[in-house]
Amino acid sequence: MFYEGERRKEKGEGKRRLSLMPHAQRLAPRAFTLLEIMVVVVIIGLLVGLVTVRTRSYLHVSRQNAAQAEIAKMVDALEAYYAVHNRYPTNEEGIGALTAKTSQFPDGLLSKVPKDPWGNDYVYNSPGRTSAYEVISYGADGREGGENENADIISGQY
Repeated sequence: MFYEGERRKEKGEGKRRLSLMPHAQRLAPRAFTLLEIMVVVVIIGLLVGLVTVRTRSYLHVSRQNAAQAEIAKMVDALEAYYAVHNRYPTNEEGIGALTAKTSQFPDGLLSKVPKDPWGNDYVYNSPGRTSAYEVISYGADGREGGENENADIISGQY
């Protein structure tokens, strides 16, 4: 009596491959090793770190641009104030004078005294160092001087 496999051998048909692994292990799906998972986690961590550093620099630049835009808005309001009153606000009056309601400007020149993007008050000086006035944001550190994100933003610079 011949078994199916033996009959094929006689005829020279498909040969069976011998496997050293037990039948259950051959059919089990292959899983990731701990080392492979750790390598993927490290690569993802490096990519997240790189993106964070790049995004942080864009955040600083955007805050500086926002401060420049707010200073430009205050400069326009100061020029309108000068056109009406023939003078700029004094240091005592400060930027708050631009929010005062007058007959010419029932809502005021500014709706409120803004804070810079870092949450600090803008500094108003009249007279300024190089002009009749200056509006200053002291940057991220809130102190005079500094570089990069801590750099001062002054109305006469832009």
